[in-house]
Amino acid sequence: MTGNVTDIKSSWVDMIYHLQDTICHALESADGKASFREDLWDRPEGGGGRTRVISGGDVFEKGGVNISVVHGNVTDTMRSQLKINGASWFACGLSLVLHPVNPFVPTVHANYRMFELYDESGLLIDRWFGGGTDLTPYYLFEEDAIHFHKVYQKMCNQYDPAYYPLFKKQCDDYFVNTHRNQERRGIGGIFYDYQKPVAGKDVWHWFNFGKDCGHAFLDAYLPIVEKRRSIVFNDKHKHWQEIRRGRYVEFNLVHDRGTIFGLKTNGRTESILMSLPPTVRFEYDHKPEPGSAEDELLQVCLHPKDWLGNVISEEDRIAWASKSNSC
Repeated sequence: MTGNVTDIKSSWVDMIYHLQDTICHALESADGKASFREDLWDRPEGGGGRTRVISGGDVFEKGGVNISVVHGNVTDTMRSQLKINGASWFACGLSLVLHPVNPFVPTVHANYRMFELYDESGLLIDRWFGGGTDLTPYYLFEEDAIHFHKVYQKMCNQYDPAYYPLFKKQCDDYFVNTHRNQERRGIGGIFYDYQKPVAGKDVWHWFNFGKDCGHAFLDAYLPIVEKRRSIVFNDKHKHWQEIRRGRYVEFNLVHDRGTIFGLKTNGRTESILMSLPPTVRFEYDHKPEPGSAEDELLQVCLHPKDWLGNVISEEDRIAWASKSNSC
Protein backbone atom coordinates (compact mmCIF):
# COMPACT_ATOMS: atom_id res chain seq x y z
CA MET A 1 0.00 0.00 0.00
CA THR A 2 1.19 3.48 -0.79
CA GLY A 3 0.87 6.77 1.07
CA ASN A 4 1.01 7.62 4.74
CA VAL A 5 -1.62 5.70 6.72
CA THR A 6 -2.27 8.54 9.16
CA ASP A 7 -2.56 11.10 6.35
CA ILE A 8 -5.11 8.95 4.52
CA LYS A 9 -7.22 8.35 7.60
CA SER A 10 -7.21 11.93 8.87
CA SER A 11 -7.71 13.34 5.38
CA TRP A 12 -10.71 11.08 4.80
CA VAL A 13 -12.26 12.08 8.14
CA ASP A 14 -11.75 15.78 7.36
CA MET A 15 -13.27 15.31 3.91
CA ILE A 16 -16.34 13.56 5.30
CA TYR A 17 -16.99 16.35 7.82
CA HIS A 18 -16.64 18.97 5.09
CA LEU A 19 -18.95 17.00 2.78
CA GLN A 20 -21.63 16.87 5.48
CA ASP A 21 -21.42 20.63 6.01
CA THR A 22 -21.64 21.35 2.29
CA ILE A 23 -24.62 19.07 1.68
CA CYS A 24 -26.57 20.21 4.74
CA HIS A 25 -26.16 23.88 3.88
CA ALA A 26 -27.40 23.29 0.32
CA LEU A 27 -30.37 21.20 1.47
CA GLU A 28 -31.47 23.81 4.01
CA SER A 29 -31.34 26.45 1.28
CA ALA A 30 -33.35 24.23 -1.07
CA ASP A 31 -36.02 23.54 1.56
CA GLY A 32 -36.34 27.16 2.62
CA LYS A 33 -38.13 26.36 5.88
CA ALA A 34 -36.61 23.55 7.91
CA SER A 35 -33.11 23.32 9.30
CA PHE A 36 -31.06 20.39 10.53
CA ARG A 37 -31.04 19.31 14.15
CA GLU A 38 -27.60 18.08 15.19
CA ASP A 39 -26.76 15.31 17.65
CA LEU A 40 -23.21 14.44 18.63
CA TRP A 41 -22.86 10.92 19.96
CA ASP A 42 -20.21 8.59 21.33
CA ARG A 43 -19.95 4.87 20.82
CA PRO A 44 -18.88 3.03 24.01
CA GLU A 45 -16.65 0.61 22.07
CA GLY A 46 -14.86 3.44 20.27
CA GLY A 47 -15.52 6.54 18.22
CA GLY A 48 -18.76 8.36 17.57
CA GLY A 49 -20.48 10.55 15.05
CA ARG A 50 -22.49 13.58 14.10
CA THR A 51 -26.13 13.01 13.17
CA ARG A 52 -28.10 15.75 11.43
CA VAL A 53 -31.83 15.32 10.88
CA ILE A 54 -34.27 17.55 9.02
CA SER A 55 -38.07 17.27 9.25
CA GLY A 56 -41.29 19.18 8.72
CA GLY A 57 -39.92 21.18 5.82
CA ASP A 58 -41.54 22.58 2.71
CA VAL A 59 -39.61 20.02 0.64
CA PHE A 60 -38.26 17.40 3.04
CA GLU A 61 -40.71 15.55 5.25
CA LYS A 62 -37.85 13.70 6.90
CA GLY A 63 -34.20 13.19 6.17
CA GLY A 64 -30.78 12.84 7.64
CA VAL A 65 -27.16 13.44 6.71
CA ASN A 66 -25.05 11.44 9.14
CA ILE A 67 -21.37 10.80 9.65
CA SER A 68 -19.71 8.18 11.79
CA VAL A 69 -16.07 7.76 12.77
CA VAL A 70 -15.95 4.49 14.67
CA HIS A 71 -13.48 1.78 15.62
CA GLY A 72 -13.24 -1.33 17.75
CA ASN A 73 -12.12 -4.92 18.07
CA VAL A 74 -13.18 -7.52 15.53
CA THR A 75 -15.74 -9.73 17.27
CA ASP A 76 -16.72 -13.32 16.60
CA THR A 77 -20.04 -12.04 15.28
CA MET A 78 -18.25 -9.82 12.77
CA ARG A 79 -16.05 -12.73 11.68
CA SER A 80 -18.93 -15.14 11.20
CA GLN A 81 -21.66 -12.86 9.85
CA LEU A 82 -19.73 -10.06 8.16
CA LYS A 83 -16.74 -12.17 7.04
CA ILE A 84 -14.25 -9.70 8.54
CA ASN A 85 -10.89 -10.99 9.78
CA GLY A 86 -8.29 -9.11 11.78
CA ALA A 87 -7.81 -7.86 15.33
CA SER A 88 -9.33 -4.38 15.13
CA TRP A 89 -11.07 -2.10 12.65
CA PHE A 90 -11.81 1.52 11.77
CA ALA A 91 -14.64 2.91 9.64
CA CYS A 92 -15.59 6.42 8.60
CA GLY A 93 -18.35 7.46 6.26
CA LEU A 94 -21.26 9.69 5.40
CA SER A 95 -24.76 8.36 4.85
CA LEU A 96 -27.80 10.35 3.80
CA VAL A 97 -31.44 9.66 3.05
CA LEU A 98 -34.07 12.25 2.13
CA HIS A 99 -37.81 11.57 2.07
CA PRO A 100 -39.69 14.43 0.36
CA VAL A 101 -43.19 15.69 1.11
CA ASN A 102 -44.28 15.75 -2.53
CA PRO A 103 -44.68 12.29 -4.13
CA PHE A 104 -43.37 13.72 -7.41
CA VAL A 105 -40.02 14.46 -5.78
CA PRO A 106 -37.96 11.27 -5.41
CA THR A 107 -36.40 9.88 -2.29
CA VAL A 108 -32.62 9.74 -2.53
CA HIS A 109 -29.86 7.86 -0.74
CA ALA A 110 -26.08 8.26 -0.72
CA ASN A 111 -23.24 6.67 1.23
CA TYR A 112 -19.46 7.04 0.97
CA ARG A 113 -17.11 5.26 3.36
CA MET A 114 -13.64 3.90 4.06
CA PHE A 115 -12.90 0.80 6.15
CA GLU A 116 -9.58 -0.33 7.60
CA LEU A 117 -8.45 -3.55 9.32
CA TYR A 118 -5.44 -3.94 11.65
CA ASP A 119 -3.49 -6.87 13.08
CA GLU A 120 -2.72 -7.50 16.76
CA SER A 121 0.14 -5.00 16.70
CA GLY A 122 -2.01 -2.27 15.17
CA LEU A 123 -0.49 -2.45 11.70
CA LEU A 124 -2.78 -1.89 8.73
CA ILE A 125 -3.55 -5.16 6.94
CA ASP A 126 -6.44 -4.13 4.69
CA ARG A 127 -8.31 -1.08 3.51
CA TRP A 128 -11.20 -0.59 1.12
CA PHE A 129 -13.59 2.07 -0.11
CA GLY A 130 -17.25 1.86 -0.98
CA GLY A 131 -20.22 4.03 -1.73
CA GLY A 132 -22.78 5.20 -4.20
CA THR A 133 -25.88 7.28 -4.75
CA ASP A 134 -29.27 6.02 -5.91
CA LEU A 135 -32.66 7.52 -6.70
CA THR A 136 -36.08 6.22 -5.62
CA PRO A 137 -38.88 8.03 -7.47
CA TYR A 138 -42.56 7.40 -6.87
CA TYR A 139 -43.55 8.67 -10.30
CA LEU A 140 -41.27 8.24 -13.26
CA PHE A 141 -39.92 11.22 -15.21
CA GLU A 142 -37.45 9.85 -17.72
CA GLU A 143 -35.65 13.18 -18.08
CA ASP A 144 -34.98 13.16 -14.33
CA ALA A 145 -33.59 9.63 -14.47
CA ILE A 146 -31.38 10.54 -17.41
CA HIS A 147 -30.11 13.68 -15.67
CA PHE A 148 -29.31 11.77 -12.47
CA HIS A 149 -27.42 9.03 -14.28
CA LYS A 150 -25.60 11.49 -16.55
CA VAL A 151 -24.11 13.30 -13.56
CA TYR A 152 -22.59 10.08 -12.26
CA GLN A 153 -21.54 8.85 -15.69
CA LYS A 154 -19.62 12.10 -16.16
CA MET A 155 -18.00 11.76 -12.74
CA CYS A 156 -17.06 8.12 -13.32
CA ASN A 157 -15.60 8.89 -16.74
CA GLN A 158 -13.09 11.27 -15.15
CA TYR A 159 -11.58 8.26 -13.39
CA ASP A 160 -12.29 5.33 -15.73
CA PRO A 161 -15.01 5.05 -18.41
CA ALA A 162 -15.54 1.45 -17.37
CA TYR A 163 -16.79 2.54 -13.94
CA TYR A 164 -20.24 3.85 -14.78
CA PRO A 165 -21.60 0.76 -16.58
CA LEU A 166 -20.02 -1.49 -13.94
CA PHE A 167 -21.18 0.48 -10.91
CA LYS A 168 -24.60 1.13 -12.46
CA LYS A 169 -25.13 -2.62 -12.82
CA GLN A 170 -23.87 -3.24 -9.29
CA CYS A 171 -26.39 -0.68 -8.05
CA ASP A 172 -29.23 -2.35 -9.96
CA ASP A 173 -28.18 -5.72 -8.54
CA TYR A 174 -27.74 -4.52 -4.94
CA PHE A 175 -30.86 -2.48 -4.12
CA VAL A 176 -33.20 -5.38 -4.74
CA ASN A 177 -36.03 -6.83 -2.68
CA THR A 178 -35.24 -10.38 -3.73
CA HIS A 179 -38.22 -11.60 -1.72
CA ARG A 180 -40.52 -9.59 -4.06
CA ASN A 181 -39.67 -11.14 -7.41
CA GLN A 182 -36.39 -9.20 -7.78
CA GLU A 183 -38.11 -5.84 -7.44
CA ARG A 184 -35.69 -2.90 -7.24
CA ARG A 185 -36.44 -0.16 -4.76
CA GLY A 186 -35.81 2.57 -7.36
CA ILE A 187 -34.12 3.48 -10.64
CA GLY A 188 -30.57 3.03 -9.37
CA GLY A 189 -27.48 5.13 -9.77
CA ILE A 190 -24.02 3.83 -8.91
CA PHE A 191 -22.81 1.47 -6.19
CA TYR A 192 -19.34 0.10 -5.48
CA ASP A 193 -17.74 -1.71 -2.56
CA TYR A 194 -14.46 -3.35 -1.48
CA GLN A 195 -12.39 -1.19 -3.84
CA LYS A 196 -8.68 -1.45 -3.08
CA PRO A 197 -5.50 -0.06 -4.63
CA VAL A 198 -4.23 -1.84 -7.74
CA ALA A 199 -1.61 -1.01 -10.35
CA GLY A 200 -2.34 2.45 -11.75
CA LYS A 201 -5.06 3.14 -9.17
CA ASP A 202 -3.55 3.82 -5.78
CA VAL A 203 -5.33 4.58 -2.52
CA TRP A 204 -5.66 8.25 -3.46
CA HIS A 205 -7.48 7.27 -6.65
CA TRP A 206 -10.27 5.71 -4.61
CA PHE A 207 -10.11 8.45 -1.98
CA ASN A 208 -10.66 11.15 -4.60
CA PHE A 209 -13.27 9.14 -6.46
CA GLY A 210 -15.38 8.89 -3.29
CA LYS A 211 -14.85 12.56 -2.54
CA ASP A 212 -15.90 13.70 -6.02
CA CYS A 213 -18.89 11.38 -6.17
CA GLY A 214 -20.01 12.69 -2.78
CA HIS A 215 -19.85 16.29 -3.96
CA ALA A 216 -21.66 15.36 -7.21
CA PHE A 217 -24.74 14.48 -5.17
CA LEU A 218 -26.06 18.05 -5.12
CA ASP A 219 -25.72 18.44 -8.90
CA ALA A 220 -27.52 15.14 -9.42
CA TYR A 221 -30.41 15.67 -7.03
CA LEU A 222 -31.25 19.34 -6.43
CA PRO A 223 -32.23 20.19 -10.03
CA ILE A 224 -34.84 17.40 -9.82
CA VAL A 225 -36.14 18.78 -6.52
CA GLU A 226 -36.56 22.25 -8.02
CA LYS A 227 -38.38 20.86 -11.05
CA ARG A 228 -40.92 18.74 -9.17
CA ARG A 229 -41.44 20.35 -5.75
CA SER A 230 -44.43 22.49 -6.84
CA ILE A 231 -46.40 19.83 -8.71
CA VAL A 232 -49.89 19.55 -7.22
CA PHE A 233 -50.60 16.14 -5.69
CA ASN A 234 -53.57 14.44 -4.05
CA ASP A 235 -54.35 11.62 -1.64
CA LYS A 236 -53.96 9.00 -4.37
CA HIS A 237 -50.42 10.13 -5.07
CA LYS A 238 -49.59 10.19 -1.37
CA HIS A 239 -51.06 6.70 -0.94
CA TRP A 240 -48.77 5.32 -3.66
CA GLN A 241 -45.79 7.11 -2.15
CA GLU A 242 -46.42 5.36 1.17
CA ILE A 243 -46.82 1.97 -0.54
CA ARG A 244 -43.43 2.42 -2.19
CA ARG A 245 -41.94 3.66 1.06
CA GLY A 246 -42.91 0.29 2.46
CA ARG A 247 -40.65 -1.36 -0.09
CA TYR A 248 -37.87 1.00 0.99
CA VAL A 249 -38.31 -0.10 4.61
CA GLU A 250 -38.27 -3.76 3.61
CA PHE A 251 -34.96 -3.42 1.79
CA ASN A 252 -33.26 -1.45 4.56
CA LEU A 253 -34.31 -3.83 7.32
CA VAL A 254 -33.89 -7.11 5.45
CA HIS A 255 -31.04 -6.67 2.98
CA ASP A 256 -28.99 -3.51 3.49
CA ARG A 257 -25.40 -4.33 4.53
CA GLY A 258 -24.87 -0.91 6.13
CA THR A 259 -27.87 -1.37 8.42
CA ILE A 260 -26.75 -4.87 9.32
CA PHE A 261 -23.16 -3.73 10.00
CA GLY A 262 -24.34 -0.88 12.22
CA LEU A 263 -26.60 -3.09 14.30
CA LYS A 264 -24.01 -5.88 14.57
CA THR A 265 -21.32 -3.45 15.79
CA ASN A 266 -23.52 -1.76 18.40
CA GLY A 267 -23.93 1.39 16.35
CA ARG A 268 -26.29 4.19 17.35
CA THR A 269 -29.78 2.84 16.62
CA GLU A 270 -31.40 6.26 16.09
CA SER A 271 -28.80 7.14 13.47
CA ILE A 272 -28.98 3.75 11.75
CA LEU A 273 -32.77 3.82 11.47
CA MET A 274 -32.84 7.47 10.44
CA SER A 275 -33.20 6.15 6.88
CA LEU A 276 -36.75 4.95 7.51
CA PRO A 277 -39.58 7.17 6.20
CA PRO A 278 -41.99 8.92 8.61
CA THR A 279 -45.19 7.38 7.20
CA VAL A 280 -45.55 4.11 5.34
CA ARG A 281 -48.17 1.60 4.18
CA PHE A 282 -48.10 -2.17 4.04
CA GLU A 283 -51.22 -3.32 2.20
CA TYR A 284 -51.90 -6.95 1.45
CA ASP A 285 -51.18 -7.88 -2.17
CA HIS A 286 -51.34 -4.32 -3.44
CA LYS A 287 -51.05 -4.02 -7.22
CA PRO A 288 -51.26 -0.81 -9.25
CA GLU A 289 -53.71 -0.61 -12.13
CA PRO A 290 -52.05 -1.94 -15.32
CA GLY A 291 -50.94 0.87 -17.60
CA SER A 292 -51.18 3.52 -14.87
CA ALA A 293 -48.39 5.91 -13.90
CA GLU A 294 -47.89 3.84 -10.77
CA ASP A 295 -47.54 0.67 -12.84
CA GLU A 296 -45.03 2.40 -15.14
CA LEU A 297 -42.79 3.04 -12.15
CA LEU A 298 -43.18 -0.54 -10.92
CA GLN A 299 -42.21 -1.99 -14.31
CA VAL A 300 -38.93 -0.05 -14.27
CA CYS A 301 -38.25 -1.40 -10.78
CA LEU A 302 -38.86 -4.93 -12.03
CA HIS A 303 -36.85 -4.45 -15.21
CA PRO A 304 -33.89 -2.07 -14.76
CA LYS A 305 -33.39 0.30 -17.67
CA ASP A 306 -30.22 1.38 -19.41
CA TRP A 307 -30.84 5.12 -19.23
CA LEU A 308 -27.74 6.28 -21.09
CA GLY A 309 -26.52 3.33 -23.14
CA ASN A 310 -23.76 1.27 -21.58
CA VAL A 311 -21.34 1.82 -24.42
CA ILE A 312 -17.84 3.05 -23.67
CA SER A 313 -16.65 5.11 -26.62
CA GLU A 314 -13.24 4.49 -28.13
CA GLU A 315 -12.45 8.14 -27.43
CA ASP A 316 -13.11 7.64 -23.70
CA ARG A 317 -11.02 4.47 -23.64
CA ILE A 318 -8.07 6.21 -25.32
CA ALA A 319 -8.36 9.23 -23.04
CA TRP A 320 -8.36 7.04 -19.94
CA ALA A 321 -5.46 4.92 -21.21
CA SER A 322 -3.40 8.04 -21.86
CA LYS A 323 -4.19 9.42 -18.40
CA SER A 324 -3.36 6.09 -16.74
CA ASN A 325 -0.06 5.71 -18.61
CA SER A 326 1.04 9.19 -17.62
CA CYS A 327 0.57 8.58 -13.87
